Amino acid sequence: MSNVKSWLRTLIDLLEVFFNSSQQSKRGRTWHHHVVPYEDGWAVRREGNQRITSKHRKQSTAIRKAKSLAKKYKADVIIHRESGGIRDRISYDD
Repeated sequence: MSNVKSWLRTLIDLLEVFFNSSQQSKRGRTWHHHVVPYEDGWAVRREGNQRITSKHRKQSTAIRKAKSLAKKYKADVIIHRESGGIRDRISYDD
């Protein structure tokens, strides 16, 4: 009987580790979108990505695109200045 309990306890511990690690990986990646200066215009880039999502001539167009993505994924839009600093942050997280 003790052997069965120890086996069951081990199984429960493994399941807890599995579920806790899967929750952490979900939190590690966000859907926040940054509007950043890019070449001769502006770009939308998902947080953590090197590759840009879209390129735009005007910052206002890039902001509109980032807002639509942020609303879809309940995330934030981080708008940068031409110098790279953060100008504004808009949250669509309910």
